[in-house]
Amino acid sequence: MNPYILAILLFGLGLGTTITFASSHWLLAWMGLEINTLAILPLMTQHHHPRAVEATTKYFLAQAAAAATILFAGTTNAWLSGQWEIHQMSHPVPITMVTLALALKIGLAPLHAWLPEVLQGLDLTTGLILSTWQKLAPFALLLQITPTNSALLITLGLLSTLLGGWGGLNQTQLRKILAYSSIAHLGWMILVLQFAPSLTLLALLTYLIMTSSTFLIFKLSKATTINMLATSWTDSPVIASLAPLVLLSLGGLPPLTGFMPKWLILQELTKHGLPLIATLAALSALLSLYFYLRISYAIILTASPNTLTGTTPWRFNSLQFSLPLAIATSGTILLLPLTPAILTLLPS
Repeated sequence: MNPYILAILLFGLGLGTTITFASSHWLLAWMGLEINTLAILPLMTQHHHPRAVEATTKYFLAQAAAAATILFAGTTNAWLSGQWEIHQMSHPVPITMVTLALALKIGLAPLHAWLPEVLQGLDLTTGLILSTWQKLAPFALLLQITPTNSALLITLGLLSTLLGGWGGLNQTQLRKILAYSSIAHLGWMILVLQFAPSLTLLALLTYLIMTSSTFLIFKLSKATTINMLATSWTDSPVIASLAPLVLLSLGGLPPLTGFMPKWLILQELTKHGLPLIATLAALSALLSLYFYLRISYAIILTASPNTLTGTTPWRFNSLQFSLPLAIATSGTILLLPLTPAILTLLPS
């Protein structure tokens, strides 16, 4: 892609998200979401492959439906209360519509069916943008409207954690596994949104770091399936040894960073008298942990081929920029000891 066009599209992505962040009016927020969607569509179709075009079409239809519902909910709220302000959402009908529309935008269950199919049709770089940057603007709106329908949020969050764990069990495509991982992590964030928004932001931040390092590892090893990742040991042993740590951090294994938000969220849910919800969420984390362990097993404990074509190749210096991977991987693996310091920064 022409670097000038790429710069304009990335600027559009940043502009759309910034407009949504800064807006207090539903029309401006909707405009920012639309700019964001339109800026990523050319990035998704840059390879001109039928699978990429199909994924782009599905993404456009899902996002257009969600944006239209947001606009309709804002109009309904203005009709009922005379207010266009995001903070003035008081009637339960527009609040429910906006919550469901934003759930469709970020891919929460049961409105998640488009996400694995879309992510599977994209290259890893665009998939990284879709899984990280594109979640920011809808989350900013969710945090601003502070939905009062606790049963709806808990249902969305619990369904997302369960279906995100369940859906990834039988997958061999890494991008689909990451899509179901995204659904499960977003479910954890939604579960605690009404009780502790600061914990939702913390979970979102750790999710962004962990997902970025996972996508960058897959990109450097040029892997799109579990089998390709399993044979990457001969090409890049350092990357292959880092990958299981990053994946287990995504699963929330205790010595790693991913354990921190899940532990704090379970603590918060129990504190608010929801032990059954916390137990179901913890059990759903075991489902996710299983498919991360399966990939880790494929990377570490399966023997590389010893045929003549499978012998260790010459290892040339990689031309890919690896500094972002180093930073993201360090954050993914080493942030757990900072939990007490992070807790002091969160409002009590």
